[in-house]
Amino acid sequence: MRVLLSTIGSRGDVQPLVALAFQLRLLGVDVRLCVPPDFQDWIKGLGMEVRPIGPELRWTAKPPAPVAMPTPEQRRQMMDETVSIQFRTITEAAEGCDVIVGATALQIAAPSVAEKMGVPYVFAAYCPTVLPSSHHAPPVLAMRGDTPATNATDFPSLWTRDAERFSALFGPALNANRAALGLTPVEDVRAHVFTSQPWLAADKTLAPWPDSEDEAVFQTGAWILPDQNNLSPELEAFLDAGEPPVYFGFGSIRAPENVAAAMIGASRALGRRAIVSRGWADLSLVDDQSDCFLAGEVNQLALFRRVAAVVHHGGAGTTTAAALCGAPQVIAPQVYDQHHWAQQIERLGVGAAHPPEQPTALSLATAIQRALQPVVVGRARSLSADITIEGARCAAERLISGDLPIRF
Repeated sequence: MRVLLSTIGSRGDVQPLVALAFQLRLLGVDVRLCVPPDFQDWIKGLGMEVRPIGPELRWTAKPPAPVAMPTPEQRRQMMDETVSIQFRTITEAAEGCDVIVGATALQIAAPSVAEKMGVPYVFAAYCPTVLPSSHHAPPVLAMRGDTPATNATDFPSLWTRDAERFSALFGPALNANRAALGLTPVEDVRAHVFTSQPWLAADKTLAPWPDSEDEAVFQTGAWILPDQNNLSPELEAFLDAGEPPVYFGFGSIRAPENVAAAMIGASRALGRRAIVSRGWADLSLVDDQSDCFLAGEVNQLALFRRVAAVVHHGGAGTTTAAALCGAPQVIAPQVYDQHHWAQQIERLGVGAAHPPEQPTALSLATAIQRALQPVVVGRARSLSADITIEGARCAAERLISGDLPIRF
C-alpha cells in the first residue's frame, strides 16, 4: 500500500502529516509527501520521499514590500495558475498511490485527482472551526470580525456565505481543470474539498468536535510528531541558570511589528527571563543581556516542560504541545483558526487570550500575569494528563483498514 500525504502551508500544516507518515511507515506502508519546497530537505533527512509543490512560503513571514494591489483580472490569473500547478504536481506525486490524504482547505486539486484515479480521498482538518457546524462560525469570517461571537443563530447562514465565497474564488479554476480530465463540474467547491466524511486531527480534550452526534466527522486525535532531539547545550545552560523562563514564539507566520521588543519588555516587567524563538519572521533580541535567549529550531516537547509559560500565535501544533507539557499559555492570535485556540484555552482555564490588538509590553505582561495565576497553572498541569498522543496512530490504522469508501 502507498499513501500520498499532501498539504500547502507552513510548518504547522506540514508537521502533522509527517507525524502520520511516521506511523504509516511503522505499519509497513509506503508514504510519499507533497508539500511546499521549504520542507523538502527536512523530510528527505527523515528518510521520506517528498515532492515539492508551489513556491517557497518562508517569505510570507516577512513584512511585505509596498506593491500595487492586483486587479480582479490579475487575481483571477494567479488563482488559475495556482490551481493548475496543484493539478499537475499532485497528479505526478499520486502516481502509484492507493489513497490520498489532503490537509488544509487549500487542497483544491487533491480530491479531483483522487476521483480521476479512482482511489479514496481523505480530508483532514487540524481545528474544529475549519469544518462547518451550527456551533461555530467559519474561521475566516470570525477572524474578520464579520460575526458577533454570541449570535449562534447566524452560524448556518455564515457557513452558507463561506461556501459561496469558496466557490466564487476557486470554482472557475477547479472546473476548468476538471473538464480537462473529463470530470463533471463541481458546484460546491468547499464541500468537494472537505468531503462528506472529513477527519478532525485535534485532541478530543483540548478541541472536541462540538456535535457529538455527528458521525460524519471522525476525530482521530492530534497528529504529534515524536521528537528525540536534545536541546542544545547553550539552551540547557540557560535553562539551568535560573528560574523557568517564559517562552515566546510566532512559529512560521508573520509576527506583529516590534513584537520581540514587546516580548522582552513584558518578561522584564515581570522579573522573568525569556526565550525568544527566531521563527520564520527572523525575530532577534533587543540587547545582549543574560536574561534572554534566542532560539532556533527546537524540540518543543522537551522545552515546554521546563518553562513558566508559553506565549505564542495559536497554531494548532504549538497549542497542543504546550497543553501536553502542562504549560500555561498566552495566545496572541493573528489569522484563521488561531482565534479559536485563543478562545479555547480561556474556556478551559489553562491560559489567557491576548486581546485582538497589537501586542505591547504592557498587554503581554498583563496576559502573562493572568496565565501564571496558581489556579491556571494547576489547571494546565491537570489538563496535560488528558491529552493523548495516539492520534496519528489512530489515523494510520484507519487508513490501512480499508474502511475508506470512494465518495465521488
